[in-house]
Amino acid sequence: MPEISKRGVRMPESPIRKLVPFADKAKAKGIQVFHLNIGQPDLPTPQVAIDAIRNIDRKILEYSPSEGIRSYREKLAKYYHKFKIDVSADDIIITTGGSEAVTYAFLSCLDPGDEIIVPEPSYANYTAFAIVAGAIVKTIPSKIEEGFSLPPIEKFEALITPRTKGIMICNPNNPTGYLYTQSEMNAIRDLVKKYDLYLFSDEVYREFCYTGAPYISAFHLKGIEENVILIDSVSKRYSECGLRIGALITKNAAVHRNVVKFCQARLSPPLIGQIAAEASLDTPDDYMLEVYNEYVMRRNFLIDGLNRIRGVYSPIPMGAFYTVARLPVDDSDKFCEWILSEFTYENKTIFMAPASGFYTTPGLGHNEVRIAYVLKKEDLAMALKILEEALKVYPGRTV
Repeated sequence: MPEISKRGVRMPESPIRKLVPFADKAKAKGIQVFHLNIGQPDLPTPQVAIDAIRNIDRKILEYSPSEGIRSYREKLAKYYHKFKIDVSADDIIITTGGSEAVTYAFLSCLDPGDEIIVPEPSYANYTAFAIVAGAIVKTIPSKIEEGFSLPPIEKFEALITPRTKGIMICNPNNPTGYLYTQSEMNAIRDLVKKYDLYLFSDEVYREFCYTGAPYISAFHLKGIEENVILIDSVSKRYSECGLRIGALITKNAAVHRNVVKFCQARLSPPLIGQIAAEASLDTPDDYMLEVYNEYVMRRNFLIDGLNRIRGVYSPIPMGAFYTVARLPVDDSDKFCEWILSEFTYENKTIFMAPASGFYTTPGLGHNEVRIAYVLKKEDLAMALKILEEALKVYPGRTV
């Protein structure tokens, strides 16, 4: 039998999805499973997007341009202007989800063996996309005791070698919910400028910043405009994960040309998705405010509930809709599998993502989980009760 590729062997399993078979078995037994594992909001998609799909009046569902429909890119540029992100339609390339944007950014900017530096815990698929590009991820751990703030910039600089090509950040952060401060972003800017690195900045959660301070985009950092590759998606802000529409934004003409070549090879981003995404830019402000307030309420309720459970600790996230919580367990991978396969409370259980999959450094995250607060308050209340009761009887409890 032929061997599979070394790349395939190195590709990590998704900590978000790898336990799906256990959840499916629980559901087959009639057990209700509360999904805290994945950033799939339960809030309704804007009606303007649904109406745009229902009212499609075309005789042919044709290819779109490889870089995306012009009218959508022009409208999207105006959306960014509201956040003081000074870009034009010609700086924007529409992708098949934010995932494709990250993949094409890496393929366009990195050669096999090149290195990127990523604070961890980080979105697990960054490592997967780097493997696709043949690049090497070097990580710097952030600490739960410090709220997962940016590690000292000296630690980044210590990792820089002749093969270092970039730094990858997610702001607000997935999986921690941390929101980088102006001083932290300035420190990153100075390092990027000093070593002429790319700054890959995933900003898909920009609508969900809870500090009251102005949102800081990588494009707000002066002097590195052509170093920045911004990643975006409609999935989270409009509850449109299934549309698979993202964007890559860059002012670097050489990077732009390279990305477009990859886009041409895959032909075009989804037409129907772009139609709905363009319509979504007309979403009323009151929808966005209602969604924002709902996430603030859920965050406060969840974090308060977690920290009331004996042995559990979670810092309060300042953005996105995730938190990483430390549990009094020997192994969060085993615990997350056990709670799906061997525990129920009132014929209900919960699905969480083991945090070990968001770290590259061996051993880190072994007693942490990522929780997405994408369920209504009543469901979060039941999920907290299930977690509390499960921890009382889990054989691997450590406290």
